[in-house]
Amino acid sequence: MNSPTQAMAVRQDFGGTSTTLAVQETSSTAVAAQAKAMVEARYVMALRRPRQWDQVRQDLLKECRRPSFANNKSAYYRKPIGNGVEGLGIRFVEVALRCMTNVLVETTMIFEDEIKEIHRVSVTDLESNLTYPLDVRVTKTVERSKPADDGTYISVRKNSYNKNVYTVPATDDDLLNKRAAQISKAIRTLGLRIIPGDLQDEAEAIIKAIRLDEAARDPNAERKRIADAFGDIGVKAADLAEFLGHSLDTCSPAELVNLRGIYGAIKDGESSWKSVMENKAEQNKGTDPKTSSTCTDESFAKKSEGWRKAIEAGKSVNDLIAMIQTREQLTDAQKMEIASWANGSAAQ
Repeated sequence: MNSPTQAMAVRQDFGGTSTTLAVQETSSTAVAAQAKAMVEARYVMALRRPRQWDQVRQDLLKECRRPSFANNKSAYYRKPIGNGVEGLGIRFVEVALRCMTNVLVETTMIFEDEIKEIHRVSVTDLESNLTYPLDVRVTKTVERSKPADDGTYISVRKNSYNKNVYTVPATDDDLLNKRAAQISKAIRTLGLRIIPGDLQDEAEAIIKAIRLDEAARDPNAERKRIADAFGDIGVKAADLAEFLGHSLDTCSPAELVNLRGIYGAIKDGESSWKSVMENKAEQNKGTDPKTSSTCTDESFAKKSEGWRKAIEAGKSVNDLIAMIQTREQLTDAQKMEIASWANGSAAQ
């Protein structure tokens, strides 16, 4: 039972005035008062030392120009969704929020049982009093290739290699890693809503340019570093060659940059090599003659005027047909008609 005590409290208002009060204090009210004082102190400091955006920009872009930062897997990633989804990572957000100053990041566990934890992550701009919250669910299980030491497991499924994958209770280390990864993703998502978009665009351009320069300066060294990095996560050089469609030693600098971004997404848990290859196969469906649809007569008639102009402008018949068939297949009659356009153009 909390015993009340008489205490003198001094309250510092935003206007700079102070008030001395006599209050009945218990341990719970003391904790609440301490939390309130900490929040007020942060806002007071934000008002007294506002950020200077020009200085924020200089500090942030200076960090992005450091090769060790630009090449960090968590500074910038590329997720294999569609033609590729690129984005700034948690390391960039951490640096950006530090450069901005007057930003409060808070994490509080709001629920826990034997199955899951729910954490509330919030990012607050103390100068504009703008808060973005997000609830993160962390399950207390992990997937393993075998049951627990005592032979028990929660559930089992087949993976893409037709092997069993067991869901077992997470150890303390497993849970710590899962919790940290999920909270980091939430902070990145919320932080990017606080950081101005123009600063993000400038930083992204610098990071990509530095990565490309690094790959172009010594492509052999960069290729070896990337191959070794993928090897550490179980992706072989042969797998990379299959993804690229050619051997790894013929990579262009742009392809090396792309691979580095994909590695960052996999390493941070944003993607997996399986999803990378599945997306690659999905993207290739449109160029596979066996899976692409045939151009109908109605569609050919609608598009023929534009295609004819391309022939008249000097595009070769073979090039035009190859371009069209990346999206849809042409019949022999349609190919012959396209060829006749070239003959008519030559006659003129």
